Amino acid sequence: MRKRRQALVAVTAGLATVSLGLSFTSAAGAAPEAATANPNGLKLIKTKTSLLGKHYWYQQTFKGLPVIDGYYAKHVAKDGAVQIADGRDAVPANLDVSATLAAASATQKANAAVTARANRARIAGPDKNVLTQPGATSGAAQLAVIGGPNARLVWNVTSRSAEGVSRSLVDADTGSVVESKVISDNVDGRGSVFDPNPVVSEQNEKLTDQNDKNQDALFLAQKNVILRNLDGSGKLNGTYVNIAEAKGGLAQSKTNTFVYQRQNDKFEQVMVYYHINQTQEYIHQLGFTEVNNESQDFSVDTFSGDNSFYDPSTDMITVGEGGVDDAEDAEVIWHEYGHAIQDDVVPNFGESEEAGAIGEGFGDYWAVTMSVPVSKGFELPCVMDWDATSYTTDEPHCLRRTDTGKTTDDKTGEVHDDGEIWSNALWDIHQALGRTKANKLILESTFFYDPDTSFAAAAQDTVQAARLLYGKPAAATVAKAFQDRKILP
Repeated sequence: MRKRRQALVAVTAGLATVSLGLSFTSAAGAAPEAATANPNGLKLIKTKTSLLGKHYWYQQTFKGLPVIDGYYAKHVAKDGAVQIADGRDAVPANLDVSATLAAASATQKANAAVTARANRARIAGPDKNVLTQPGATSGAAQLAVIGGPNARLVWNVTSRSAEGVSRSLVDADTGSVVESKVISDNVDGRGSVFDPNPVVSEQNEKLTDQNDKNQDALFLAQKNVILRNLDGSGKLNGTYVNIAEAKGGLAQSKTNTFVYQRQNDKFEQVMVYYHINQTQEYIHQLGFTEVNNESQDFSVDTFSGDNSFYDPSTDMITVGEGGVDDAEDAEVIWHEYGHAIQDDVVPNFGESEEAGAIGEGFGDYWAVTMSVPVSKGFELPCVMDWDATSYTTDEPHCLRRTDTGKTTDDKTGEVHDDGEIWSNALWDIHQALGRTKANKLILESTFFYDPDTSFAAAAQDTVQAARLLYGKPAAATVAKAFQDRKILP
């Protein structure tokens, strides 16, 4: 599918029309007039407020149906300056939107394609055992339109498989699978979550899962905490977290006392609640009130595969139980929450390969920065130390690192590998400016990303955020971090 690149246009508040041919009403955030005049209509889907302004996101539609990856964004700075990002695709006015293929048939075809791809990808690495993985299930189909030179009506089918959540586009007339790709953000291998995990808190690389067995060493790693912002229902639901479903049923307590040893599946529910609540409280301390400021849904231990993922189609984070139970490692939880953060701030974030790598890199970085206050400096750049004990033999046990020294010369086209380039840049910014300044400007810059942003464009957004928040010296420091990774010249 060929997509028109976004156009960025800076205009003043007094201008009625920008060069894209779109006009605005005087009210900030009002939908472009083209939303009614253009057959490829626009639907306001989200309004966000950052430290530097407001951000309005529109979904492109055609005859009431969403256009795949069609977006339009208006960023209004506090001084009234407006920046436009236009990611719409052309759709012929005479395109028929009545489907020949039934939704059930489209779902079947999509699930079959996803299962076949997942099976082909199920290859054991030198240090990882292959676990039997379930096939694709629970597809949900909705009609949509693909724009551009090959415009057509499709069924947009979401499926859950060993790879996570996939989006398949099935031609609504011929039944052919036009495109199928993973849209969730995955982490392979899981760990034990304490604060942040037993390997780090006990500084012991020799700990092993032993099939979820209670162990004295792991008992000593458990930490008594206060669970804040519960809603009083007797379940682990609150202002920022909602344990929607879990293996063995939801944890419940009339006295709001949730104390379990790690062999009990409800232990993982507690750790999800605590670490996500801590994250949102920290984000609020940074001054942000609209960065995934909601009760995030979680599905805990319900997936038998060794994988966790964020599903943007349902806004659900699923943590699996293969290997070390994923929700036992706070860095796994924080990584997945990083994807939810970016998808909340930028609808449909991650459309390009580099945007996907930015998502993975940010998730790894977010796991590491959230570990800083509780890790006592132990192997900070090592991501998911406890989770990785299930499938690595080298010490320290790391799924990935944020200090690899990789540059764009090392790109492979695989988002997790390339994410280490981005996470290294963010970690260097963290080291140079300190945790608070780094995280403020990194989160602020995310508001200006396009869904299909590139390394270079996102880096420029980050440098600009640093300049506006902290001045030219900070911007120069941030620019150097990206230059060291060869992201910026």
